Amino acid sequence: MQDTQKTKLFEETAIPKAVAQLAVPTILSSLVMVIYNLADTYFVGMLNNSTQNAAVTLAGPVLLAFNAANNLFGVGSSSMMSRSLGKKDYNTLKKSSAFGFYCALICGAIFALLCTVFKDPLLVMLGADAKTAAATGAYMRWTVTFGAVPAILNVVMAYLFRAEGASLHASIGTMSGCLLNIVLDPIFILPWGLDMGAEGAGLATFISNCVACLYFFVLMYKRRGKTLVCIHPSQFGFQKAIVFGVCGVGIPAAIQNLLNVTGMTILNNFTSAFGSEAVAAMGITQKVNMVPMYIAMGLSQGIMPLISYNYASGNHKRMKHTVLFSAALSVGFMIPVATLYYLFSGPLTSLFIGNEAIIAYGASFLRGFCLSLPFMCIDFLAVGVFQSVGMGKESLIFCIMRKIVLEIPALYILNKVFPLYGLAYAQFIAEFVLAGAAIFVLTRLFKKIEKNGVAVS
Repeated sequence: MQDTQKTKLFEETAIPKAVAQLAVPTILSSLVMVIYNLADTYFVGMLNNSTQNAAVTLAGPVLLAFNAANNLFGVGSSSMMSRSLGKKDYNTLKKSSAFGFYCALICGAIFALLCTVFKDPLLVMLGADAKTAAATGAYMRWTVTFGAVPAILNVVMAYLFRAEGASLHASIGTMSGCLLNIVLDPIFILPWGLDMGAEGAGLATFISNCVACLYFFVLMYKRRGKTLVCIHPSQFGFQKAIVFGVCGVGIPAAIQNLLNVTGMTILNNFTSAFGSEAVAAMGITQKVNMVPMYIAMGLSQGIMPLISYNYASGNHKRMKHTVLFSAALSVGFMIPVATLYYLFSGPLTSLFIGNEAIIAYGASFLRGFCLSLPFMCIDFLAVGVFQSVGMGKESLIFCIMRKIVLEIPALYILNKVFPLYGLAYAQFIAEFVLAGAAIFVLTRLFKKIEKNGVAVS
């Protein structure tokens, strides 16, 4: 077994180098995912058709809902796998990976079926009207009806490989699909190609996710006997310790994403009352803001195996230093990015569409969204730590605070006080409060594991 190389990375490699080796590929794949999301927006925006742009935005909550399954079976299984690796429990590791894979497959199929059967009421719930329903439904046909299974599977499989330290391979798989999507977008969307509009963006996404899944299957075959990731049906089962271990971390992570969907749906419904131009602007600025957000997310997800392994193996000093180094790195990056976004919000929005009304809306929205970035990276890191060490309860509390207690009420209040324009500042209020809570809980966590050798939930 190739444990020597894995052990050296998790136990001996200098923290900055280990963080770079695990997080850089994850960040790069996250950035490529953002770029491919922006590509959909950019090429659909080239049509200068607010209905087509609104269709991509309105379908966003459904695609975001995929992350509930991604987190339940991806984050949950990878955390269980990395902790098992730290304990040298290879049997549990393999069973955890098989459990994550097959549950993701089943969940994707059920999700696609339900969204297809209840398509019409779903479109109404998403905020689609007579003008945008047809385009939104066409986009969702490829991304959800046909695309839910490959979209979920390729992300979950990336988590499984990342759990054993194969961060580069995980990122190559994700990026291969994203890069193909960027190439296919103009061909399927624009008049000089197939002229499919938003539907073309959906078809490109479906094909790219299928290719990403194919990469992981080929990788698993090529690395058979070397990789600890296992999807053999004989390893799949509902062993109590594995189900509880995966779901204890995965369910709070899934709930977090379902609440994100709820928040985005409410935001889009409030915005849709002001017309398709406002909806298109909200979609563009959200995706522009995703660039630094996904960098922070990539860092927090990339270091999770390092944190899980050292927590399980008892090297809590190395675990703490990893968290502190990552926090300094993330905050130091986000402050100048947020400043640039605030100062150049108009030009950034204009990169994606030439409509002056949409640019004006977008510039105002982006100035609100970017204020949350320095605080958001602290929150992401804290939740990543909770997930890494199996603190599902704390992770759940944070996601409930973020959406139900803070952001969703702020959306209602701000839209009432500052109609439309106040919506972009709800996220800042939530992340600012959560950043303080994150620092407090992490400080307590480090004190407890120094005293007791384990985290006490």
